[in-house]
Amino acid sequence: MIDAGVYPGLEPRLVLPQAIDGPMSLAAEIDAGTYRHPEGVEVLGELAISGLRGRGGAGFSAHIKWQGVAMASGAKVVVANGEEGEPSSFKDRWLLTHRPHLVLDGLLLAARVCGAQRAIVYLSHPETQAAVELALRELRDAGMLNTGPAPEIFMVEPTYVAGEETSVCRAINGGPALPLSKPPRPFERGVADLPTLVSNVETLAHAAWIARHGGQRYREQGTADSPGTALVTLAGACRKPGVYEIPFGVSVGNLFETVGGGFVSQPRGFALGGWFGGMTGPGGSAISCEFGACREAESGWGCGAITVLGEHDDPVAFAAKVSSWYVGESAQQCGVCIKGTHAIAKTIQTFNQHGANDADRENLIRWGKILPGKGACAFLDGAAALGRSLVAHFPREVAAGISSEKAQQEHA
Repeated sequence: MIDAGVYPGLEPRLVLPQAIDGPMSLAAEIDAGTYRHPEGVEVLGELAISGLRGRGGAGFSAHIKWQGVAMASGAKVVVANGEEGEPSSFKDRWLLTHRPHLVLDGLLLAARVCGAQRAIVYLSHPETQAAVELALRELRDAGMLNTGPAPEIFMVEPTYVAGEETSVCRAINGGPALPLSKPPRPFERGVADLPTLVSNVETLAHAAWIARHGGQRYREQGTADSPGTALVTLAGACRKPGVYEIPFGVSVGNLFETVGGGFVSQPRGFALGGWFGGMTGPGGSAISCEFGACREAESGWGCGAITVLGEHDDPVAFAAKVSSWYVGESAQQCGVCIKGTHAIAKTIQTFNQHGANDADRENLIRWGKILPGKGACAFLDGAAALGRSLVAHFPREVAAGISSEKAQQEHA
C-alpha cells in the first residue's frame, strides 16, 4: 500500500484522514458531505469561478469541457477516466481505492449537469475495479441509484495511450484502446458517436467538492494560474514516496522536504509531469508546482508525478530506460511516432553505452524541436522532450557518453 498524506497546514479536500488507511464506506462519505449538494447551485458557473483545470495531463479548463457537452443536443455520455498508464503516477489508483464514492459523486454530478443518459467508469487495474464495484453495491443497497444513469464499469488493459480521451471512446465502442485522429473530439462525437465528456477521476472529485463548497472557496488554495489543491505522486530518491494532497504553488524542493521526508541524497535532477514532461537538473527544485511555471521551465505538470534522481543516479541511464518505455508504449499507428520514438531511444542508448558522437547530440536537440505535434496524439511530444531536456540539463553527462574514438574520427 502506497503512503498518502497532506501538505502541512492544508485542510484536506481529497485525502481525508479517515481515507488514508483504507476505503471510506458510504456512511463515512455521507458524513463527510459526499453526495450532498446545496439546492440551487449553478454547477457550471461555480466551475468557471473555481478555475478548475483537468488533472489527466493537459490541464484544460473543466468548465469549458463540461459546458461543451452540456450545450450539445440529444443523448450524451459522461466517462470517469481512471486508466492510469503512467508508470510513475499512483494518484488516480489511490483515489479510486480509497475514495471511490467521491469519484462517483463527481461522475453522477457531471451526468446531471450535462444531461447524460450514460455514465461510465473506465478502469485498468483490478483493485480499482473491486473498489468501484463495492461502492456501487453500497449505492444500490441504499436506493441511491434510482434516478439518473446507473454507472457502468468498463475495463481495459493498462497502457499509456489507453487513457487518451479518443482511445477511451474507441475502446468503449468496441475497438482497440488506441488514439484516433482529431477532429472530431469526444465532446463532439465519442461513445456511440454521441457527445461525450471524458474526465479524469481526480477532476471529478474536485468538481464534486466545488459543487458543495463553491468556486470561490476552492480558489482559497493554489495560485491564479492553478487554483485549488492537487494530488501529487512523489518517487525516487526521497524518504517518503507516496501520494500527497498539496496546494498549487509550493516549490518542488519544498514539496519533497515537507511531505516527501526529504531527499535521500543531494538531488541530481527531476522528472516532472510523470515521464511526459522531460527532465530538469537540480535547479528543478525551485520550480513552482503549477501548470504555467512548469510550462515556462519547458516541462509540464502533467499528471502531477515527480521523480527525483539522487546524486548516485545516472540521468543518462534513467533517460535510456524511459525512452525504451516510449518505444514499447507507442500506439504503432503513426509512422512519425514509430520512427521517432525508436530513433530517440536508440540515440539515448548510444550515450548510455558511451558510443555516441556530436551528431547524436545535435539530433536529440533537433528532434526535440521538430517532432512535437507531429503525431495523432501527444505521445511523441513526450519522447522528444525527453531527448531535448537530457541534452539541455545534463550537458556534462551527455558529453561523457560521446566516444573519444568517434570524436577523433569526426574531427580528423
